[in-house]
Amino acid sequence: MMTPAMYSDALQIKKLVREAEALSDEAMLACAKLKQAMLMARQNPNIPVDTGQRAILRLTQAEQQAMTMSTSLLRVHSELSKVAKVHADRENVITELEPSALQADGLALDAENL
Repeated sequence: MMTPAMYSDALQIKKLVREAEALSDEAMLACAKLKQAMLMARQNPNIPVDTGQRAILRLTQAEQQAMTMSTSLLRVHSELSKVAKVHADRENVITELEPSALQADGLALDAENL
């Protein structure tokens, strides 16, 4: 049986997970906007075509890291939902995630990928 304290904890964790996921999305959006601005600036005819190439490469790496973080947060969310299914008797603390959302590099999340 879920106590009021457990329920309160579950709702707080659910809120914080969603905040972390939103911040991850915001980081990816900021990177995308930055990349767009960098590429647009490089289209100036007075700028050599290779200007900023290393910076763009590094930004692309940062975007990949942000995507990895986003996927990891979804995995955290999935694991917490599994805990909630075992310990919670209230439906509004459980979040169902599509298995495809938990994939990274084309590999489904399973015990071997943890």
